Amino acid sequence: LSLYSSPARETKYVENPQTQLEEGVSRLRHVMEPYTAWCQTELIDSSKVKDDSSLCSDFFSEGCEFLQNPPAGFYPRLGVIGFAGIVGLFLARGSKIKKLVYPAGLMGIGASMYYPQQAVSIAKVAGTQLYDWSLQGYIAVESLWKDN
Repeated sequence: LSLYSSPARETKYVENPQTQLEEGVSRLRHVMEPYTAWCQTELIDSSKVKDDSSLCSDFFSEGCEFLQNPPAGFYPRLGVIGFAGIVGLFLARGSKIKKLVYPAGLMGIGASMYYPQQAVSIAKVAGTQLYDWSLQGYIAVESLWKDN
């Protein structure tokens, strides 16, 4: 027998009411369920296991051939360019913008040293695109200025 009597516990589970956001997400999930199930079955059907040769020949033939038979000195160049990116990450302490600009810039400099012709063609395309975007921005600002 217990020395102390304990009162009878009357516990009752109360479920929190759903918020409007939870109800909306629930409705959206129920509406989208057939479509997501269809997408999942399509992805499973389309991703049947293929052997490596057919995968290379179907989708990545040029890339696979290039990596299987690289030109002389490709992997050392790739190593230097990758190392430049790692050095850029090491130097880019602080802001997030530095973490984007430094590695990309150092890798771009390294790649342009090894592949100058491709770097020039990329710079030309990027320059024309930048000029077009700046011209579109100038026209948009000018039209806003004239309207006011």
